[in-house]
Amino acid sequence: MADFRKALSDSSIIVFDGAMGTLLQGRGLPPGASPELWGLENPDMVRAVHEDYLRAGARVVTTNTFGGTHFKLPSGTDVRRVSAEMARVARQAAGENNFVAGSVGPTGHFVEPLGTLTMREMVAAFARQIEGLAEGGVDLIIAETHFDLAEAKAVVLAARQVCDLPVAILMTFEPGGSLTGTPSATFADTMQNLGVDLIGVNCGLGPEQMLDVARDFLPRLDVPFFIKPNAGLPRLENGVTIYPMGPDEFAESMRSFLDIGAKCVSGCCGTTPAHIQALARIASGRTWTRPEPSQGRPLVVTSRSRSVCFGVGLPSVCIGERINPTGKKVLTAELQAGQFGEALRFAEEQLQAGAQVLDVNVGAPMVQEDVLLPALVKQLTARFLAPLCLDSTLPNALSEALWTVPGSALVNSISGEPGRMDELGPLCKLHGAPFILLPLAGKKLPVTAAERIASIEALLEKSDALGIPRRLIMVDCLALTVSSKPEAARHCLETIRYCSTVLGLPTTLGLSNISFGLPARELLNATFLAMCLGAGMTAHISNPSTPLPREVGLAAEVLLARDPQAGRFIASCSDWKYGGGSGGVSRQAQEKSVTTLREAVVAGRKEVVLSMVEEALARQEVPAAILGEHLVPGIMDVGVLYERKVYFLPQLLLSAEAMQAGFERLKPLLEAQSGGSVRPKIVLATVEGDIHDIGKNIVGLMLENHGFEVVDLGKDVSAERIVDTAQECGAGLIGLSALMTTTMVRMEDTVKLLKARGMTQKVIVGGAVVTQAYAQAIGADGHAADAVEAVRLAQRLMDA
Repeated sequence: MADFRKALSDSSIIVFDGAMGTLLQGRGLPPGASPELWGLENPDMVRAVHEDYLRAGARVVTTNTFGGTHFKLPSGTDVRRVSAEMARVARQAAGENNFVAGSVGPTGHFVEPLGTLTMREMVAAFARQIEGLAEGGVDLIIAETHFDLAEAKAVVLAARQVCDLPVAILMTFEPGGSLTGTPSATFADTMQNLGVDLIGVNCGLGPEQMLDVARDFLPRLDVPFFIKPNAGLPRLENGVTIYPMGPDEFAESMRSFLDIGAKCVSGCCGTTPAHIQALARIASGRTWTRPEPSQGRPLVVTSRSRSVCFGVGLPSVCIGERINPTGKKVLTAELQAGQFGEALRFAEEQLQAGAQVLDVNVGAPMVQEDVLLPALVKQLTARFLAPLCLDSTLPNALSEALWTVPGSALVNSISGEPGRMDELGPLCKLHGAPFILLPLAGKKLPVTAAERIASIEALLEKSDALGIPRRLIMVDCLALTVSSKPEAARHCLETIRYCSTVLGLPTTLGLSNISFGLPARELLNATFLAMCLGAGMTAHISNPSTPLPREVGLAAEVLLARDPQAGRFIASCSDWKYGGGSGGVSRQAQEKSVTTLREAVVAGRKEVVLSMVEEALARQEVPAAILGEHLVPGIMDVGVLYERKVYFLPQLLLSAEAMQAGFERLKPLLEAQSGGSVRPKIVLATVEGDIHDIGKNIVGLMLENHGFEVVDLGKDVSAERIVDTAQECGAGLIGLSALMTTTMVRMEDTVKLLKARGMTQKVIVGGAVVTQAYAQAIGADGHAADAVEAVRLAQRLMDA
């Protein structure tokens, strides 16, 4: 059998197949039917599609299993059997000289805190499907059309759990990022940390639009990349969805991707064997050169929406140290009670002061760390954009916390204690989690640089033996207190220089340790920080709110030529006065303080919203005024931020839920004052044959927050039921959602049925593949590209 990993390393361009669903429809797949279950009953039809693509020049065919998890298939379906049988069909077509990619599509659900699934539940669902694909003989696992980073990560974890096959991850992007706010570079950083074999982009965009996405993440990659665009952006002609790019035009547009280094190329929606044949001709004779791993490639930690790079020569990173109960009575008491108010306050305060990563430590007496650490991590990832540093001496607590992180958290730390590297090293590798290597073994502190370096080298030898890539390793060079060990600072600086210049590894340390037991600690910390940065240190674990070290650090970055045009220094220190500091908070801090109810909605602070609503009611404020003057303006502000791509789906959901909590508290009071006046009603549904409802659910939440009564019929709903319900409940509006080009045609059924019955309800349509032109073509009253636009359109139609 051919080896796909070997093929990834050679100089050839690998051409994959094109769209599957549209070809199956041409061979008898009914609209709205499950392609997987239909394929079980009609294996010859599926095999014929694979054979058509192979004859066209594809070297890889993709299994008919895109919707193969139990979330998409009917209840009771043997998921493993479906995937195994579809893999066998593809294997039969491909033979021994071509490759079979096992397709794993999105589930339609979110992992906590965006949704209700745990990461382990998501992984278990994918693992069952991947077991079947491996059993059926696929050569690689390919995750396609994923739009949330946590879900893409879950596919990787599932694949690693059940097989040793190569893994390719393709994500779908909109202008500005994925649906849940992940920039393409952050996606690439996270997947590379996870050690996937092939990283790419598919669907959602045509070749021209996808080129910018590829150029954004390409400089980050040491692994091959894969491009799979649609045949242009779709439009509707005579009731049929048309992709405008013909085979030759599509193939010509793909030259740009080959020019910038694509290893694998293919086509998504709208592409046919003719498109792949033209593409194969373009790719024939082209050679590919694998990216050379860069010695200076930075270590990167990520959240769902942000990457922070640690590297020699890059600006230093402040890891905020304050979420640590040591010496903090209030924080300790709250953690012991399972409360996070003080921890969240520390997080916000540090981010305002310039911290780029938050260290999170819950180690206190009477605290069950393996429960509390992941619980706090979920709260922090829901509220803040910054990546996290998970800080615990308990391996189980770190493991549980890593299962809640959507991106690549930093682990603090792996020391030289017997067995700690053996236990934590593979865990960090599995989760793609960079870690801090702590050169400590036993009770004796390594004071001299030689002792520290020897310990570092020994730990690196262990990590190498475990197959842990050095791109995941940062070194703590140990700031020991100079009050008891006067030479400690000098040896620390020597260790930093060695790690930077000889090992090429990023370095960090706990800054305030150096000054323990001495007066003027800020002065010592600030001076030591400047010396460390000059020696090549890349990060420091410190309190960013302490003025002097922060200001000296900013000044040092200017003098080290790591702050272009002194931009960060000017933004933070333009009002600096000798002896008076600069006020303490960066002007560029994006996480704002909350002082009003409107700001609490914008910040998504549900508990603060509820508290402020209660305070307003206690002041005898009118419920309608609280809603109209505070809550509604707040959610409108959120809409503006969402449209400007300042907020993405996670922030939108958080704010909508905060607004909803306040509204639910006011609802009975508002109804009592209004005498039970009726709110405008809208019926929402995902059309028949389509089982995707994430977008519809978000629209429903936003509409409720703006005073609509939402009747949600769910997914896979017939036109008859939608129209009947609108008539029975007296709804003036109908909202229809569809994610697939094969089901969007069902929207027209509702419009036609309304007209046939002489009903006057207005119809709004939306979904990933739906456009304004399509809405006009079927006679709908409007198209909404997202939840914010849906609210605005619904309000306008009700007022018309």
